[in-house]
Amino acid sequence: MTYRRSLAGGALSGVGIAAFVDETVFHQLLHWHHFYDRSTPDVGLVSDGLFHAGGWLAMVAGLFLYADLRRRGGPLRPAWWSGVCLGLGGFQLYDGTVQHKLLRLHQIRYEVDPRPYDWTWNVVAALFLLAGLLLWRRARRAQREGER
Repeated sequence: MTYRRSLAGGALSGVGIAAFVDETVFHQLLHWHHFYDRSTPDVGLVSDGLFHAGGWLAMVAGLFLYADLRRRGGPLRPAWWSGVCLGLGGFQLYDGTVQHKLLRLHQIRYEVDPRPYDWTWNVVAALFLLAGLLLWRRARRAQREGER
């Protein structure tokens, strides 16, 4: 139970962190895009607010799970960090492939060749996912050894 809760809490926190960084850096500070760019700037601004709220809901849910795990003796750390990396990478890969390319809700930058940005975005996502999978293996091993 601790293993699954640690993994889930970490994943929700990872999604929340990725959404926060995306929203703050690319939407608000750099003004490169909005969550939904296929309408007016006002609609884009509202879509950013909804996206930001969703990211924070994921973070709050992850922190509630973390607090609950702390009350029960602490999260299984490799599982928690595996979840964080999988949440970060999963969010970013979903954003880069589904939202950017399949649904065309927005792209990272406009009026430039987006390919270097897309490649960087998705390679970083793959690295987070790889780190998450390696930590997941370590967490599974630690859980099995703890059960013996």
